[in-house]
This record gives sequence, structure tokens and C-alpha cells, in this order.
Amino acid sequence: MTAGPLIGIRPLIGISTYAESGVRWGVWQLDAALLPAGYPRLVQRAGGLAAMLPPDAPEHAAATVARLDGLVIAGGPDVEPVRYGAEPDPRTGPPARARDAWELALIGAALERRLPLLGICRGMQLLNVALGGTLVQHVDGHAEVPGVFGRHPVKPVPGTRYAGLVPEETSVPTFHHQAVDRLGEGLVPSAHAEDGTVEALELPSAPWVLGVQWHPEMGDDVRVVRSLVAAAATAV
Repeated sequence: MTAGPLIGIRPLIGISTYAESGVRWGVWQLDAALLPAGYPRLVQRAGGLAAMLPPDAPEHAAATVARLDGLVIAGGPDVEPVRYGAEPDPRTGPPARARDAWELALIGAALERRLPLLGICRGMQLLNVALGGTLVQHVDGHAEVPGVFGRHPVKPVPGTRYAGLVPEETSVPTFHHQAVDRLGEGLVPSAHAEDGTVEALELPSAPWVLGVQWHPEMGDDVRVVRSLVAAAATAV
């Protein structure tokens, strides 16, 4: 951990990664820990240092978080419905149990340490689940073309942290088919889509905890991540 906003010190932001089997590059086909390049680039553009966090044993989460100044839980596969007490919908994707366990442990450790935390897409959904919330397992119109990010407007909720960072309605890059249903304990919605879907949520009792349903790493607006990095720079 850095000791504060020292001149020349860029806060270290951990970003959770994918674990994929049989990934091919060159002549090799091996298991890999992967992260779309947009995530570290976004952190770097916002003034932070990016560190990839491959899935690990959940009991190592506290020690990992202790080395960080901030944490990003990245997008990815659907959260296994058993995590929020639901039966799987036929349209819910296959479980990623090791990743669910690792990222839930990271979120728990970050909340306990009061570390600045940003959840992106799946990361926002997992934050909600970590705090006892539930998910809608399928919504239409937020991921219309497989493999292609769409855009839609989101409107901030006045008085929230997010509205303080992005006070105007904005068009955001989006690709998801699940959404927040019942909010987790202490969470409040801070932005909505036109159809009422919760597009951002936050934890007012924490120094800096925010989730966004869209993918800021696929756009040009760095205000949210710049705020995360600024909060991480002052973390003790």
C-alpha cells in the first residue's frame, strides 16, 4: 500500500482476470489468465498502475487486497445463481465457480479494509450478490448482437456519488443480459437505463464503492475510474 498521495506515486489498482483453458497463441495451447487490454489501459489513463489478479484460493484474498490501493472487479461470465439462492434460468451461462469464489472473497476483503472498489458489469452484479442482493437472470435489449458492444443512455440519480462525477445523462458502451434485482444491504442505485434497469449502484457507508453495469474500458469517459484512482491515492 502507498502511504498517501505522494508526489510521483501512482496507486496500484488490482483488476480481476479470466481463467481460460486451451488458449492458443503461436504454437502453444495452454491454460491462461486473461484480461481484455481495455481494463489496464483505462486504469493507466486515469493515473493508476494496473496489476492483473488471476483467480487464486479465496483464503489469499485478504493478503492480496492488503498489497493494493484500489480494486476493480472486471466483467465476465454470469454469476452462478446458487450464490443468490436461485435456480438457473435456461439462458444463464455456465458457472465459473472458481472465479465466483475468488472475486467474492476479494470484494469481502476490500469492503472490510474499506479499499476503493469498482465493479464493472459482472463486477457490479457480484458486488450486489456479495451484499445479499439478487439478479434478474435475463433482460432483453442490452446485448443485442453477440460479440458487439452497443450503446444506450443512462441517467444519474441526483445526490449520489456517481451523479457528482457524471451529472449529465450519457451514452455508455454496454453488453449484458443480466441485471440487478433486489439490492444488496446498504447499496443504493445511482443511475438507471431508460427501461428502469439499475445501471450503477454504490455503497454510501464506504469511502468509495461503486458499480457500473456498462463497460467504461470500451469508451472514452475516464471520470469514474479517475475518481477511483484519486481515492486510492489517498488510501492509508
